[in-house]
Amino acid sequence: MIILGIDPGLALTGYGLIEEKKNGFCRVTSGTVRTSRETPGAVRLAEIYDQVTALIARYRPCSVAVEKLFFCKNVRTALQVGEARGTIILAAAKSELELYEYTPLQVKQAVAGYGQADKLQVQRMVELLLKLPQPISAPDEADALAVALCHLQHRRHHEAVKRGRP
Repeated sequence: MIILGIDPGLALTGYGLIEEKKNGFCRVTSGTVRTSRETPGAVRLAEIYDQVTALIARYRPCSVAVEKLFFCKNVRTALQVGEARGTIILAAAKSELELYEYTPLQVKQAVAGYGQADKLQVQRMVELLLKLPQPISAPDEADALAVALCHLQHRRHHEAVKRGRP
């Protein structure tokens, strides 16, 4: 089972594909979609859509997990992130994939065990959980992998609860 995790943003959208295996989790691929500030907003959103759709077509994930926009001090940034999220949600819907959304607090708790963990702590835990040979270079990439791991942890929990019911 492969999950696509996404940390949305207009300038940088992080993505991470993780495969669940019997003995744990394995990173399939990860990176960032970068768009230029000089490019019109609609074109930047189209670039994000095209690249996310290409990832879905190539790796065939069974679902997409996206970080929710929880709090933002800058209204302009919040709107841009919201537009990028909408584009990603559209890509998942058009690809007929289930979409799951998690707040930053849920992601931090699932990956680091502490809802107030900082970005570096989350990144380090992602590297440890996935047994990565080298540090992740982009925080957005680490966040996307964390979102995918969060979904896999939540899915395991829900399945365990279902099995425990009569």
